[in-house]
Amino acid sequence: MDNTDTTPAKPEDIWVALGLLTRLPLPARDWDNARPAALAAWAYPLAGFIVGAVACLLGSLAQAFGLPPGMVAALVLLGLTLLTGAMHEDGLADTADGFWGGATPARRLEIMKDSHIGAYGVIALITGFALRWSALTALLSAGWLWTPILVTAMTSRAAMAYMMNILPNARASGLSSLTGRPGKTGPRIAAAIAAAGAILGFGLSGIWLLIIAGATLLGCAALARQKIGGQTGDILGATQQVTEITLLATVCTLVL
Repeated sequence: MDNTDTTPAKPEDIWVALGLLTRLPLPARDWDNARPAALAAWAYPLAGFIVGAVACLLGSLAQAFGLPPGMVAALVLLGLTLLTGAMHEDGLADTADGFWGGATPARRLEIMKDSHIGAYGVIALITGFALRWSALTALLSAGWLWTPILVTAMTSRAAMAYMMNILPNARASGLSSLTGRPGKTGPRIAAAIAAAGAILGFGLSGIWLLIIAGATLLGCAALARQKIGGQTGDILGATQQVTEITLLATVCTLVL
């Protein structure tokens, strides 16, 4: 798809984004089959908001039952993972296995496509969950729940939209290739939505979150370009996870 596409955003894109990024049971709808799914990338932060809101409801319920912050954080993480079918976590594991388990771009892509998980993938998952759990536990202990989760869920998915724009597809098949590339308009709208959420949630301090998200995105993109010459669905998932982790760490430094 042309990477300079400026097709306007449509409300139905929100449903497409939810269908791509979540496992929520959505009512049947008539879709415009001629409209590339990548044009829904602008709505990725909105999908993140919905996923984060459901996870926060679960966390609030756990708090109402008097569970300690560590258990609440674990349940929130479980909610975030189940609502997406663990697709982002799977992308993180596959990316870690491929990037550090293969010596050539072709071999790395081959490993990433393999359904088995290796040592690097296990290490990435354990480290990712540990960092997210630690940050959430600290934030919950300080009285924070909704704002950090919603803002990080939105902003990390805006990073996915930009990754689709700045890097070409690394392979001719797979979810990312089938979805296409969103052009410039979608990622810019996604970034604007994420920026609005960050500033509404944290005031001017939210600008730091946007800077950190941008730096993380550029770092992930540079590594993906070096390792496999582009992006795949696994790269998008890994970008979401790494960005969420860096944002949670940043929130901790801002509010604790």
